[in-house]
Amino acid sequence: MPEAGAHAARFAPPLLDASAPVPAGLGGEERYAIHRNNVTVSLIEALAAIYPAVERLTGSDFFRAMARAHVRATPPATPLLFDYGREFPAFIDRYPHARELPWLGDVGRVERAWLDAYHAADAEPLSLADLAAVDAARLPDAVLVPHPAARVVRSRYPALSIFAMNREPAAPDARLESDASEDVLITRPAFDVTVRPLPPAGATLLIALMNGRTFGEAVAAAAAESDAFDLSASLAAMVDAGVFTHIELREPTP
Repeated sequence: MPEAGAHAARFAPPLLDASAPVPAGLGGEERYAIHRNNVTVSLIEALAAIYPAVERLTGSDFFRAMARAHVRATPPATPLLFDYGREFPAFIDRYPHARELPWLGDVGRVERAWLDAYHAADAEPLSLADLAAVDAARLPDAVLVPHPAARVVRSRYPALSIFAMNREPAAPDARLESDASEDVLITRPAFDVTVRPLPPAGATLLIALMNGRTFGEAVAAAAAESDAFDLSASLAAMVDAGVFTHIELREPTP
């Protein structure tokens, strides 16, 4: 086994570097080159499957060149291909040839969140009746436990609108209605992943709750961010989306 590990240590690293020589002692330079190409192509295909909207926005040739650069810079740390590419949106932000598409990384973040929500554990979502059953006097000290599939993406760009127009082939007359920033909620309360916009300060409220802040603390943070914050509408939309699983009541701080 130690010999196998040493062999792998020499064999694997050059697979993602086309300029690296074939490791000494392996022989079969042509076969190694074929294997190296197959590994790279497989990882590029995995990225294309995870980020179809990004590929549609850039075109196949641009996407594959960008994905190849990412593969060489960030080799996989797990054998699970669906888990690969978590750093790809951040890589897109830094990729010099994508500077004219500043929203592209955020579209990728929505796509990554979609896949993570799809593979997240199942859980029964909290209902409005469950929430209504909580004593109003205790609600400020309540902690709403997030659903395993719940994700939030905040963007300075209309990332959700661009994602929705390009995840599947867009209609011929599809047009972007606004260039305003969008906060996005991604979750999967049942079988299907849902992606929807969050209202003003809704992302601040939800992120605070998902980070374990009490309901009172989260509401205060959201209200401080925007005068347009609507607690009733935000909370009803989140519960309807299946963002939470249950409520834990903390004892108030003396």
